Amino acid sequence: MGLFTRRQHDGPVAPTAAPNGHARTTQRRGHHDPYTMTTRPTFGQWLKVTWLDILTMAAMGAIGLGVYMAKPAPTRSFAVTFSDGEVVYPQFAYPMRKEIIPIFAAALLAALVPIFVFLVCQIRIRSFWDFNNATIGLLYSLITAAVFQVFIKWLIGGLRPHFLTVCQPDLSLANNSPGYVGAGYNAKGFKEIYYTREVCTGNIDEINDSLESMPSGHTTAAFAGFVYLSLYLNAKLKVFSNHHPAMWKLIVTYAPILGACLIGGALTIDEFHNWYDILAGAVIGTIMAFSAYRMVYASIWDWRYNHIPLNRSAPMPFGGEAELGGATFTHRVGWGASGAGFPFTKEHGFGHDGVVGNHTANNGTHGVGYTRKPVGSGAAAAPGTFRGDNMSRSRKVTSGTPIALSNNGVLRPVGSLTPCRADDAIHPTDSSIANHQSPSPSIRLDATTDELPSLSPLVRVLSPSPAIEAQIADPNRRRP
Repeated sequence: MGLFTRRQHDGPVAPTAAPNGHARTTQRRGHHDPYTMTTRPTFGQWLKVTWLDILTMAAMGAIGLGVYMAKPAPTRSFAVTFSDGEVVYPQFAYPMRKEIIPIFAAALLAALVPIFVFLVCQIRIRSFWDFNNATIGLLYSLITAAVFQVFIKWLIGGLRPHFLTVCQPDLSLANNSPGYVGAGYNAKGFKEIYYTREVCTGNIDEINDSLESMPSGHTTAAFAGFVYLSLYLNAKLKVFSNHHPAMWKLIVTYAPILGACLIGGALTIDEFHNWYDILAGAVIGTIMAFSAYRMVYASIWDWRYNHIPLNRSAPMPFGGEAELGGATFTHRVGWGASGAGFPFTKEHGFGHDGVVGNHTANNGTHGVGYTRKPVGSGAAAAPGTFRGDNMSRSRKVTSGTPIALSNNGVLRPVGSLTPCRADDAIHPTDSSIANHQSPSPSIRLDATTDELPSLSPLVRVLSPSPAIEAQIADPNRRRP
C-alpha cells in the first residue's frame, strides 16, 4: 500500500539561512521527485511525473463521454401554437440543416492547431518541457471545458432553434378527457398551451439532441483551445512586453481568437444554437483556457514571467533565475538569448529595480528605496560588471577602476577619485560620506572595483530616496 502511505524521512532537517537572513526549513517532498527542466527526460522519467494527470484525463474523458451519451435529465415544457394556429415561439421553428462544422471537427481543430503551433515554436525554443507544459495545459483546458459543458447540457439544456422541426409535435396526443390514452400528455399552463416531449413524433435521438442546446459544445471547445493558444503566442512572441514588436505578431496572436469566433458564428448560420448558447460556451472555454495556462506557466499577463513553464516539483523563483527563462520564440532585445537562464539577469541587465509590483525582491532591503540589482539575479552582481544606461547591456571595467554611485543608483566608472571605506559607506550619516559628495546633483560614493565585493550592499541600501538625500545633505539630522 505504498501509494497511500507517506514517505519515511531520516529526521528533521536543521533550518538554513535564507538570502534575506530569515531561517527556513526544508519542505517535505510531495509525490513528484525533483527533476530538472533543462534536459530531456526518458519516457519512464516523464511518465513518473505525469501519470496522475494521464489517469485524471482518462477518467474525466470517460465521465464526459458518459454524460454526453445520456438522455436529457430535465422535463422541459414548450409552447407550440396558439388556438388560432400561430406558432408561439418561431425562434424554435427553424428548419433542420446540416452542420457547417461538426462537433468532432471543432474539437480536432481546437486541439491539433495549437499543438502544431507549439511544435513550430520549438524550432527556436528547443525545450521538451516547454512543449510538454504547453500540450498538457491545452489538454487541461479542453477536457475540463468539455466535461463542464456536457454536465450543463445534461442537467439544464435548452431548445435548439430547430427544435419544433425535429419534434414534429402531434397535439392530438394531448387530451384532457378522463381515461383517454393520451391523458398523461395533457397540455399544461395558462390557456393550456404548454406541452412536454411526449407529444413529439420525430426521431428520438434528434429530439434528445435538440433539447440540449445550452451551452454550445463547439464554442466551448474552440475558445478553450484557441484562447489558450493566443496566450501562448503572446508569451512566446512578447507582444505586450518591454519593447515595440512588429505588427505581424499582434495579428498572429489574435488569429486564434478570430478562428474561435468564426466557429461560434457558424452555429448561427446553420441554426444549431441560439446566440446565448454561443456566448455561454465562449465564457466557459475562455475561463478554462486562462486557468489551464496559469497552471503550467508562471504568469498570464506579466510579460517578465508568462513564457516560463513551471516545474512540478520545485517552486518558481520569482525574482531569481528560472530554469527555462530563455524559452521564447522571439529573440528581440535580448529575449531568448542562448544560454540565458532568465531574461532578467546580471548578464543581460534587464530589470525593474528589484521590485515586482509593489513588493521588493528578496534582496534583504525590506523595501528601502529602489535597487539597481536586476530582477532574477538572485545575488549581487559579479565584480567588474556594472549597469549602464542601456538596460539591455552590461558595462565591463577592469580591476582598480574608480567607480561612483550616481543619484539613480547605478555604479559607474569615473575619473581618479579618492576611495572611501566600505564601513563609511554603510552609514550615510557619517561625515566621511558627506565629504565625498560631488558638487554635481549626483550622490557620489567613491570606491574602486577592487572594493566592489564589500560595497555590494551599497547598491541595495543607498539607493537614492528623499530620506537618504536629506541625511547626506545634513549629517547632523536625526535618522528616520
